[in-house]
Amino acid sequence: MRLEGGVALVTGANRGLGAAFARALVERGAKTVYAGVRDPASVRDPRLVPVRLDVTDPAQVAAAAERCGDVDLLINNAGVLGEAEREMATNYHGTLAMSRAFAPVLARNGGGALVNMLSVLSFITFPQVATYAASKAAAWSLTNALRQELREQGTLVVGVHAGYIDTEMAARVTAPKVSPELVAAMTLDGVAAGLTEVLVDELSRGAKAGLSAVPA
Repeated sequence: MRLEGGVALVTGANRGLGAAFARALVERGAKTVYAGVRDPASVRDPRLVPVRLDVTDPAQVAAAAERCGDVDLLINNAGVLGEAEREMATNYHGTLAMSRAFAPVLARNGGGALVNMLSVLSFITFPQVATYAASKAAAWSLTNALRQELREQGTLVVGVHAGYIDTEMAARVTAPKVSPELVAAMTLDGVAAGLTEVLVDELSRGAKAGLSAVPA
């Protein structure tokens, strides 16, 4: 998919990884980059077009699909870590709602691409993050289903997996982290190359390989 001259919507685009995605798209020549955020005033970059969007609010999702009818790239980046119901509402149901709302938009605009920001925790889990991992595993399963469902309309569906990213969400983590800029760059390279999956770091690549490993 060609990114230069395209029109993208990034959810959760006012900080962290979402902001890195939005900047990278502008730098790669996107014609319009919509920044989907709960508070449009939080978008300070004049190169972006703020859109009021809470992915857990059906009315706001519908309004965004109506307003951003020229989108050919949707990046479902919005995510939360905390309480189980909120994690599932945002990380899974929000991704599902956005995908449903924008699938017809992408189809009208030639197919385009839909990117879901997942996690290494789509593949593995730990007691401390069990509910977050469950929400990301559900989103991974959804991504695989969307890839099959939207193939006929020519939409590329990309799942992106990464370990610790150097954002506010992982502020207390002392393990090695990858930068948001690297995640954004590798993801957009993957979209441009037509990849269906981007494994950003060794942690994600190792976890994915472990899914098919033969038990000792």
